[in-house]
Amino acid sequence: MSRKSPKLCLISSSGGHWEQLQKLQPLIDKYDGFFVTEKTRFPARADYFMLQTDLKDKLMIPKMMVNACRAIRIWYKEKPDFVITTGTMVAYPFYLLAVFMRKKFIFIETFGRADMPTIAGRMMEKHSDLFIVQWESQKKYYKKAIYGGCLY
Repeated sequence: MSRKSPKLCLISSSGGHWEQLQKLQPLIDKYDGFFVTEKTRFPARADYFMLQTDLKDKLMIPKMMVNACRAIRIWYKEKPDFVITTGTMVAYPFYLLAVFMRKKFIFIETFGRADMPTIAGRMMEKHSDLFIVQWESQKKYYKKAIYGGCLY
C-alpha cells in the first residue's frame, strides 16, 4: 500500500530553533508527518526525543552516536520522504539518512543569524535540496540559499 501524500520529518534542537520549526505545523496538518527535538527539562510537543548536545559538549561524540541509533530506528519506523530542519546538530543524523536514502532534505537557516552563517548550515547546505534563509543578508553566505522570509 502506498501513501498518497509525502511523509515529513520535522527536526530541530530545542529553544529558538524548535520555536521556529513549530511554525511549520500547517505542513503536518496537511501532510503526514512527525516532530523530533531534543529532550530537555522544558516540555515540548514532539513525537520523538533525542539527546541534547552541541559542539562544545565534551560528550558530543557519544551523544551523537546514541542520536544516530535513535535516528535510524525512527527512520525505519516512519519512513519519511522529506526531512525539514531549522538546525542544529541534532538534525545531522537525519540529514545523513536523507542523503543516503535519497530523500529530500530542506534546511531553513535560523532567524537568529542575520549577519553570519551557522556551522550546521555550512555542513548541511551541500546536499540540501532546498536551502532557505530568513534574512536577505544571509544569502551571501550560501551558494544554494533562497530567501523565504521569516517563519515568525
